Order: sequence, then structure tokens, then C-alpha cells
Amino acid sequence: MQYIDSVAGHRDEGGLRWGVESICDQLTEMGCRIAPATYYEHRGRKPTAREQRDEELKPKVAEVHAANYGVYGARKVWLTLNRQRAADAPPIARCTVERLMGELGLAGAVRGKVKRTTISDPKTPKPLDLVDRNFRPLSPDRLWVADFTYCSTWSGWCYTAFVIDAYARRILGWSVATTMTSQLVVDAVEQAIWTRGRQGRDLAGLIAHHDHGTQYLSVAYSEKLDTAGIKPSTGAVGSSYDNALAESTIGLYKTELVKKQRPWKGFDDLEVATAEWVDWYNHRRPHEYCDDLTPVEAEAAHYAHHQTPTTAGVSS
Repeated sequence: MQYIDSVAGHRDEGGLRWGVESICDQLTEMGCRIAPATYYEHRGRKPTAREQRDEELKPKVAEVHAANYGVYGARKVWLTLNRQRAADAPPIARCTVERLMGELGLAGAVRGKVKRTTISDPKTPKPLDLVDRNFRPLSPDRLWVADFTYCSTWSGWCYTAFVIDAYARRILGWSVATTMTSQLVVDAVEQAIWTRGRQGRDLAGLIAHHDHGTQYLSVAYSEKLDTAGIKPSTGAVGSSYDNALAESTIGLYKTELVKKQRPWKGFDDLEVATAEWVDWYNHRRPHEYCDDLTPVEAEAAHYAHHQTPTTAGVSS
């Protein structure tokens, strides 16, 4: 195909002063063997049904990839395209998406290692581990996990904290700050409590799991949990497996947003971008763990099958 395109390009280049036969002779001498008859046969050939379908799909594949931070691999692009297609349109094969993404030079983001930000005080009393690495609760608001990470900007370091519901991996609370203080994590869990309170959800029996960072062992954070009736839990010191879910979500945040759109000017643009990414993550990003539903869809499906009572007078 590329040799035939080369013949056409050279032929048109000189205002038809180059003959097809002479171009083919020159290409053959250069090791690109092609006969004039092959060129004429290809020029008069109509595109196959597959080629026509490819030309229709390529801009759609590129559009889905670009609309989702340019981080989707073939699997998520394939899922999204099939979600968006018309009811009477034929399904799109995953292998087709993989092939077209290869032709377009598109690929999914690859996660790197997450640098730990935990600073522990061995003298501070620590809650027991109530999770024991079981991050698969049977319903929402049984287990929340929390952690924070750092982000480099032109004006200095910023820090982003998250609170995630383990059931559907939904981000319930987040906070961005320029200092790594207890207020950073307090703001994030306060937003998570507010989110569930607005939905009228009962937080009785909820466990909030985090690492041994001094921010999570602070009086302000502990009081915030206690006031909401939430039980604190901590994993082992220096073990990434004991807070693996939170670190996994942070890994996605760093890969899909922070590294993808850097450099960052400062706190303001990082905070706005984080708000947009969290909304996309919760409402539009399919998760394999959730059977390819978004976190919000997975929670809605749970509540649709389990009529969980809400606080009186508050709509869910």
C-alpha cells in the first residue's frame, strides 16, 4: 500500500510529467518492487466494506480517546464506543479498536510507581487494623479508605487527599492544599461525610481506613470521625498492601491527570482540574472491578436491588 501511495504522490508532484512506468522502475531499483499494472489495479479498486467501516470508526476512536484525558487503552475505548452506538448499529469488536488505535498511534496511559508521603510518629497511639486487607465490602458505606499524594507546580508543592468508598471505588471527598497538614485530610473526609449526608445515607458501622501518617492520627481528624460515628482503622507501618485501594486510586490520579497535563502553574489550576477529573472518574470512567460500570452507576445498581432506608425527610 505504501509503495502504491508513493507512485501516486510522485506522479501528481510533477504535474503529470512523471510516467507511472518510470516511477515504478526507479522504485524497483531502490528495492521497492512494484509493477505498473498493480498501481492501475489498485487505483481503480473500490474500498472494501471493512475499509469503509474503518474510515467511519477512526474519528470516533480518536474522539473517545481524546475526550477521556487521552488515557484510555483499547478496552475502555471499545466499551465506550459500544455504549455510545445506536441501538440498531452493529457492535464493534475489541480487536478492531485495538487495530485502529495502533494505526492512529493511540495508546492508554501506563501507571508508574507511587511515592509514599507517610510520616509516622511512633509515639502516637494508633487505631487497630479493622480491615485486614479486605477491600471488598458487600455494600457502600461499610469501608472508606483515605490517603494523599504530592504534586509539583511552578509555584511549589501541592498535596491532594482523597476519601474513597471501597464498594464501588467512588471518590466521596477530596482536598487540595499547599501544606501537608491535618487540615488537608480533615477537609477531604468532611466532604465525604457531607456527600453521604446529602444523600441521607446511614454511616453507622462505617470504618475509615488509612495509614500511619501524622495527619490521620491528629486530634482534628480523629474528632471528625468520632462525631460522625465512624470507626478509624490503620494498617501496618510501611506496608503498601494494607492501604492498596487508596494507593491504586492515587496512582490513577497521578497517571491520568497530574502527569498527563503537567506542568502545573499552581494551586488554583490543579484544584480546578482535580474537581473535573473526580467528576469524570465517578460518572464517566468505567471500572473493570464494577463490571465496567462507573462508580456512581455501580452504587445506583446496588441501591436499586437493596432498598436501603434513608434518613427521614431526605431524598436519596
